[in-house]
Amino acid sequence: MLGISIYPNKATTEENIAYLQLAAKYGFKRVFASLLEVTPDNKDEVLGQFKKIFTVANDLKMRVTLDVNPRLFGVLGVDYHNLTLFKEIGASAIRLDANFDGLTESLMSFEDSGLDIELNLSSDAGNIENIMSYAPNNKRLSGCHNFYPQRFTGLDLDFFTKCSAKYKKLGLRTAAFVTSQVATTGPHPFNDGLPTLEMHRDLPIEVQAKHLLATGLIDDILISNQFASETELKKLSQINQDQLSLAVDFASNVTQIEKDILLNYQHFYRGDINSYSVRSTFVKLKYKNESIPANNTIEELHPGDITIGNDSFGQYKGEVNIVKQAMPNIDQHKNVVGHVAEVEQFLIPYIKPWMKFRFETFKP
Repeated sequence: MLGISIYPNKATTEENIAYLQLAAKYGFKRVFASLLEVTPDNKDEVLGQFKKIFTVANDLKMRVTLDVNPRLFGVLGVDYHNLTLFKEIGASAIRLDANFDGLTESLMSFEDSGLDIELNLSSDAGNIENIMSYAPNNKRLSGCHNFYPQRFTGLDLDFFTKCSAKYKKLGLRTAAFVTSQVATTGPHPFNDGLPTLEMHRDLPIEVQAKHLLATGLIDDILISNQFASETELKKLSQINQDQLSLAVDFASNVTQIEKDILLNYQHFYRGDINSYSVRSTFVKLKYKNESIPANNTIEELHPGDITIGNDSFGQYKGEVNIVKQAMPNIDQHKNVVGHVAEVEQFLIPYIKPWMKFRFETFKP
């Protein structure tokens, strides 16, 4: 599921509503908003503004999550056992940016308003284990990572994986943030992008999302900063959320039959793996009676190259390979039809034995 973030006090109500409508047009179903900046002096004004905007979000069938912490409960005079105020302004869930004591989170998951409780996923301090020991209502629990405005402070991949895997093992839904390369506004005065993972900070937004999905650890992807461009929203909406689809930078002399083999069929990685290439072999059966002339048969194959067996390759004619390490193109049996776009080559190792994958044309 895809989502956006809005910061109602950083833009006009009309701008926020227009952004919601644009995101809904592209199939976005979640809205993240932060209440952490609310003060005793502005709470009435802010809550009124939020309610107006969230009413529109609800009308658009979008699910609203509010970021809250213990300080905010005090400012708003909200009791942990009565979350009705958040429900009244249009929220479907609250995200607990800071932890309570385990029992409190557990009780919140049974609270009568029906709000879901989203936990801070960017933590490995035993919080989820503590909460689970108090027998919460798992159906109303999920996890969502933080985002990081300061460069070089985003999560490392290993830590992200460790934290996320705990939630997936428990069967809890997970979410993480990607950063727009166009938007400039977040909840804080300073931001240099707002990714969950530091390695994502300067990547195209669709590549960030593909990576999160490829890990198999994240269900929902939220754009952290506002306002993402319509182009970015469209690119995210076109991502295949069921399987990895690698962007191909085609060779200038690629033939139509070579493009058809890559783009028009389901591919999967053979189970008898090797360290040199990802092999997709079943497509060749469709082309056993077709000619695939030798074309762009360079002598040395490089990581990221995509090859198709040509007419000289006997029973291997039509086989598709993604090259994982350098090797010779012996007797020029393989046509190099292009390569995985450089910005996406780090995704190749996420293709595991028997996994399904697709190809798509790279669009810079």
